Amino acid sequence: MSDLARTAICYRMVMPDHVCPYGLKTVHLLKRKGYRVDDRWLRTREETDAFKAEHGVATTPQTFIDGQRIGGYDALRRWFGLSVRDPDATSYRPVVAVFAVAALLAMAVGWSGDGVAPVAWAEDFVAFSMCLLAMLKLQDVETFSTMFLNYDLLARRWVPYGYLYPFLELLAGVLMVADAWVGVAVPVALFIGGIGAVSVVKAVYVDRRELKCACVGGGSRVPLGFVSLTENLMMVAMAAWMLLRPSM
Repeated sequence: MSDLARTAICYRMVMPDHVCPYGLKTVHLLKRKGYRVDDRWLRTREETDAFKAEHGVATTPQTFIDGQRIGGYDALRRWFGLSVRDPDATSYRPVVAVFAVAALLAMAVGWSGDGVAPVAWAEDFVAFSMCLLAMLKLQDVETFSTMFLNYDLLARRWVPYGYLYPFLELLAGVLMVADAWVGVAVPVALFIGGIGAVSVVKAVYVDRRELKCACVGGGSRVPLGFVSLTENLMMVAMAAWMLLRPSM
């Protein structure tokens, strides 16, 4: 293939107060695929609007290869046969990320002490998971509480519970990490975890409703179901273990 055939033209916004991130991604993708990029900057809003009008497009960046307009960043990915994220698609990725980080933190704590003991690791894993999940909910309590009202039985009877839930989850998680105030951590975890588990079972397995889970905060695309139930059952199991475990 000749050098000319491997040249792509990219029009993207590069202004004093804004550099289009998708333009940067487009240039990077083209170079990664072996193309020489004729990088043409649209430096003002007027230049950008004139370009859009001339080519009949609504957005930039726009890529041209061999005189053919490919389109924006997503269109370019499709042209290369790459996947394009569907913003409406459900995904367990946020929960997997939380559990993976919690697992690594639990291992790190073990290594910094006397080694990674399975029971201690499991305790730390559940406690860290609760703290991380609570943190995500606390980023936008209003949106979380709205999504929570779709399925939680107590929140639907007493709306303020939806606002309190992230704080209660964080409180129980922090106390479990510290292994302190067991008399507070255990009943809180049993209470919110128990109600949460019953709520998920009713919504998903009894009523057969297809809902999004608020476990990683409002606005998430995580399906309500097994993972959500697991979160609640982990809290219940951890609380029961702390209540029944032999004294250390």
